[in-house]
Amino acid sequence: MTEMIPAAKPIIGDDEREAVDRVLRSGMIAQGPEVAAFEQEFADQLVAGRTCVAVNSGTSGQHLGLLATGVGAGQEVIVPSFTFAATANSVALTGATPVFVDIEPDYFCLDPAAVEAAVTERTVGIMPVHLYGHPADMPGLQAVADRHGLKVFEDAAQAHDASLGGQKVGTFGHFAMFSLYPTKNMTSGEGGMVSCADDELARRVRLFRNQGMEKQYENEVVGLNNRMTDIHAAIGRVQLTKLAGWTKTRQENAAFLDANLEGVVIPPVADGAVHVYHQYTIRVPEDRDGFVTALREEHKVGCGVYYPIPNHRLPSYGLTLDLPETERAAREVVSLPVHPSLSQGDLERIVTAVNALAKAGA
Repeated sequence: MTEMIPAAKPIIGDDEREAVDRVLRSGMIAQGPEVAAFEQEFADQLVAGRTCVAVNSGTSGQHLGLLATGVGAGQEVIVPSFTFAATANSVALTGATPVFVDIEPDYFCLDPAAVEAAVTERTVGIMPVHLYGHPADMPGLQAVADRHGLKVFEDAAQAHDASLGGQKVGTFGHFAMFSLYPTKNMTSGEGGMVSCADDELARRVRLFRNQGMEKQYENEVVGLNNRMTDIHAAIGRVQLTKLAGWTKTRQENAAFLDANLEGVVIPPVADGAVHVYHQYTIRVPEDRDGFVTALREEHKVGCGVYYPIPNHRLPSYGLTLDLPETERAAREVVSLPVHPSLSQGDLERIVTAVNALAKAGA
């Protein structure tokens, strides 16, 4: 019987288990030296030494970055609607309003022209998402921000080690958030990392993650408990040492798919961009849902549809907006397996299945 090729596959090995055991033996399980070491190593390897603050999830990181910046009620932050709901939720949870705008069609990221058109006197920031591991148009978005005196907050949840024009994602904005969820390009089991533009911002993120305290019982602000444990940090430190190799494999797998897929729209890469392929996302313009069903059931190729309902139409927001590229992407996208655990045989099966379905019109 043919086994299903998984759409994603976290890689946890003996190194990660040994790191967890080391922490358990130490007796220092909560936030401690492993977290501090992970923050420094992540900073040095991925964000050009920017100060980093580890938290318990990517969503927490996004939320705390906004709180630390002072975003709140009566203000607006411009976000894409075509992404995971946590992007907009992190804005809404501060009391501010997420303003949904359209994406550009090639890379599924915020369209600077759409952002420009949505700026009001209440706008304080722009939150691009480096979706699927491809960097957003940061020069275009920064130009809009500069014209209107806005801050840029990067959602780099899916884009560890991606870059644009030689500059790493996570180093463009006032802050950036990376997710460390199990299916991301690297994981800490669960967690997130906030890359901060300056030390005062980092200090405030630390305050908000730890009940508003730098010193015990001296609460400076009303904070949360969003700390990362040393157990999770130990896993993340091991994964960080493997990220470069895994990224290279993802890019090689993507190159094979690029060269061999037929009858579908493969993901382009912008000039000067390094795509890290958290997802390898194609477009199927006709009957995407039938294509997905056949791929899974007839060919045993796992795949994902990220994201079938634009955020503005979710029950939590319930808005009616004219975002044509967002709606088209939601109808057409399919993410194929691209993770480092794929064998050459898996890649060939994926190509054979996709090409057969595309030729048959699913």
